[in-house]
This record gives sequence, C-alpha cells and structure tokens, in this order.
Amino acid sequence: MFKVLLHNDDYTSMDFVIEILTDIFHKTHAQAEQIMLQIHQKGKAICGVYSLEIAQTKAQQVKQKAKQNEFPLLATIEEDS
Repeated sequence: MFKVLLHNDDYTSMDFVIEILTDIFHKTHAQAEQIMLQIHQKGKAICGVYSLEIAQTKAQQVKQKAKQNEFPLLATIEEDS
C-alpha cells in the first residue's frame, strides 16, 4: 500500500487544499480542515493510503487541479511501512 501526502507551500490557499481533500480524497469538511492544518503546521500530511495505481491517480489529479488553478501544491507517494 502507498500513502499520498500533500506538502505545504507559501502560495496554495487553505480553501483550495480543503477543496482537494473533499473532492479527490472524499474527506468530510471537518476531516479536510484537520488534515489541512497538519499540512500547514507540520509541512505535510497523509491524505490516504491506497494501492499504487490509485495513489498514482490521486496524485496526478491533485497535480492537474493545482495546475488549472495556478497553485504549486505538491502531492507525493510513499510506500506505507
């Protein structure tokens, strides 16, 4: 299994991160707010754990949506230990 992480930056709005978490990762608004605060405070946070194919798809969806909205939001994939 693979973790999908979102990373903090100085440009992506908190509202956009919440939108990504609710739309792509299907989090509730409360869950999305909690994860967004972790990203903001700790520099990154896990959005979910998936099979490799699904993790890659979700990371690509984040990249596409961020690019469309002109944000540098970064999603990475790490193997879950």
